[in-house]
Amino acid sequence: MRFGLGTGSGEMYDLIAAAGQNALETARAVERRFREYPASSVPQERIEELEHEGDALVAGILRTIDAQFVTPYDRDDIVALAFAVDEIPDKLENASELLGLYGVEQPTKQSFELCALIVRATEELARLLNRLKGLRGSAEEIIAIKAIEDQADEVARAARAGLFKDDRIDPTIVIRWKDIYEALEDAMDACETAAHRVGNILVKNA
Repeated sequence: MRFGLGTGSGEMYDLIAAAGQNALETARAVERRFREYPASSVPQERIEELEHEGDALVAGILRTIDAQFVTPYDRDDIVALAFAVDEIPDKLENASELLGLYGVEQPTKQSFELCALIVRATEELARLLNRLKGLRGSAEEIIAIKAIEDQADEVARAARAGLFKDDRIDPTIVIRWKDIYEALEDAMDACETAAHRVGNILVKNA
């Protein structure tokens, strides 16, 4: 099937860009929540609101492409991208929720580092999605997100290893932070997956 621009393609691009911006806002809110926890100015309810806004944007994207006779890109690719971007707020909400659920007293330096890297990755992703229209072949943001994800892997590995170096650490604390680090890693992986989805679209339409 040959792809062209439907009458609603402009709205579709706007919604995809908005989804990217929502992911970035969620990442920034979660980073602030971690840094200020437990007396954070960002309640968990705000993170949940942002996650719900992401769901609404995905629903809007799906409605828009369903209403178009032709779409700028393969419909399945657009749907896969929309859900990939939506995974980022989902994973971030989970990581943020674990702070309260596990009764964390004070976040770790490594969790701050991971949150900051996720913010950097979502900044690149939001920029990429904002200029998706007209892109072909490749994008420097995709390379940047991969490099940031590699950094996050190193931080997360070191953080997990550190949990087992001191026998005096309460095993329940080890379990809690292992889960939180993994949740933050999941959010970073979601960023990379979304970037890969864009990359696949660009290569197919080069």
